[in-house]
Amino acid sequence: MERKKLLFLTEVAIFSAIGIILDQFSFSLWPQGGSISFVMVPIVLMAFRWGLKGGLLTGFLVGLLQTMFGAYIIDPVQGILDYPLAFTVIGFAGLFAGIVKRSLEEGSMKKAATYITLGVFIGALLRFTCHFLAGVIFFGSGSEGVPAWLFSLGYNGSYMGPAFILTSIVLATLLISVPRVATNRQMTSA
Repeated sequence: MERKKLLFLTEVAIFSAIGIILDQFSFSLWPQGGSISFVMVPIVLMAFRWGLKGGLLTGFLVGLLQTMFGAYIIDPVQGILDYPLAFTVIGFAGLFAGIVKRSLEEGSMKKAATYITLGVFIGALLRFTCHFLAGVIFFGSGSEGVPAWLFSLGYNGSYMGPAFILTSIVLATLLISVPRVATNRQMTSA
């Protein structure tokens, strides 16, 4: 029991660090934030490996670390919405952890790819919702008479759509190629 707990905490720390590193290699679309990166990959991977607790905790730590490394914050509530909360909710991909693991174990790769993509979609949609709300509430009337909701929709959609697609492709390719990556079972020596 203690060994499994230690493994869990170690993986959360490592995957959170990987998320921050991957976020540094991003393609920024806008000067005030919003970039296409692979930051969601380790969060969703932890969600598939450990379920909700792994995904939510890893996402929370990634969001918290981002606030320490140059977050764009104009208000404390906006900061919470755009960082810790937005990255925590990616962990809800863990709702599909069981079906993803079973599909991979059974060799049903199309089914696995479908649920991997669905898990990533749920996480990305919830993250998008946090960014969208922060944009509507805290970034005013948009641009040149464009309603704030429409501006936030376009602004946040411009990077979240590609981020969802990239994360889905990377995770589906990784987990279908090496299914054991989705499990948190310890390796046994032969």
